[in-house]
Amino acid sequence: MTAATLVTLALSLSLAQHDAAPAPAAAPVEQHGAPAPEAAAPDAHAAPAGEHGAAVEAHAAAAGEHGDAAGHEGGHDESLGAVMMHHVTDGYVIEHPGFCHGALAWNCEWDLRETFGDALRFGALDMTPTKHVMMMWFASALLLVVVLAAVRKKSLVPRGLYNFIEVLVAFVRNEIAVKNIGERDADRFVPYLVTAFFFILFLNLFGLIPFSATATANLSVTVALALFTFLITQYAAIRAMGVGGYLAHLTGGVPKSLAPLWIIMIPVEFLGLFTKPFALTVRLFANMVAGHFVILALLGLIFALGTPWVAFGSVPMALGIFLLELFVAFVQAYIFTMLSSLFIGAGLVHHGDDHGHAEEHGHAGPGMGSEHGSHVAGASPGHG
Repeated sequence: MTAATLVTLALSLSLAQHDAAPAPAAAPVEQHGAPAPEAAAPDAHAAPAGEHGAAVEAHAAAAGEHGDAAGHEGGHDESLGAVMMHHVTDGYVIEHPGFCHGALAWNCEWDLRETFGDALRFGALDMTPTKHVMMMWFASALLLVVVLAAVRKKSLVPRGLYNFIEVLVAFVRNEIAVKNIGERDADRFVPYLVTAFFFILFLNLFGLIPFSATATANLSVTVALALFTFLITQYAAIRAMGVGGYLAHLTGGVPKSLAPLWIIMIPVEFLGLFTKPFALTVRLFANMVAGHFVILALLGLIFALGTPWVAFGSVPMALGIFLLELFVAFVQAYIFTMLSSLFIGAGLVHHGDDHGHAEEHGHAGPGMGSEHGSHVAGASPGHG
């Protein structure tokens, strides 16, 4: 899979460089409006194949849907950047190997707008699935297949795929949820945390498969995931403190005797509510985009410098980054889940709740009461 991915990316860059050459000759046709006889019928497929929806946009430009697309076509300096952006941005065209144009090809295109037509358009609202939406559907279907297949083979002694899934679920519960939320409330939020972990993990890994795309490299996807955590965090805080206590904590602990300071503290605390989902959004988005950009840039050096000898250095480096991306896929799923549990746990903390957690941990098992009791006593000597 690793080699296939690198070959796919290299072929994309190669085809973009090869097809970008005749593009500058088409520019004067539109500027002067007096095309030469040999340029009277420009080829609609002269656009770089690596650009987003190249063939489809060329035909759409003639119909007036993408009239400005032709002005941005071509140019040897822009083709590499266009290919890189194509692999990380969203669109309505999915490239795949198959039978097209009367022969077998590796760069066939599936236009989702032609498949769904106007069935999902409701006036100004266009619900036609995009490339990243399709990848989320595929990843979700694959996740369901894997989990259901693992559950069917469960046994008293876990083994195989069921053992692997159980280890990850137990890790999310015991090492993430319990440690950040507390054993008393952890099980209420474990279903969401496990779902978020596996969903993000499968999206990250799915983006490393040839001819697919990384949905978590889309800012809209990471915003939606962060909003789920934000809403659950606010729900946990309101349920733990009540509406009055939730509104009171927006004062930042400033007493009523210093009420004029609320003018400063309330806006600061209110903005602080949104810094957490913002951090979740940017962290996941930036890390997933960065890895793909680095891989594409390293492979693009072969064509940018115009010598095949560069491949002896750029391909091994790209391979190393690709293997690092496999690790990053797990790490980013873990970080998002861990931070989500941390924010939920912070929302559950309110006045008097620390003592309840201390008593709970103190009776967690033999020999643990004195350890946790001394820790709490040492951390808050003022309560003595």
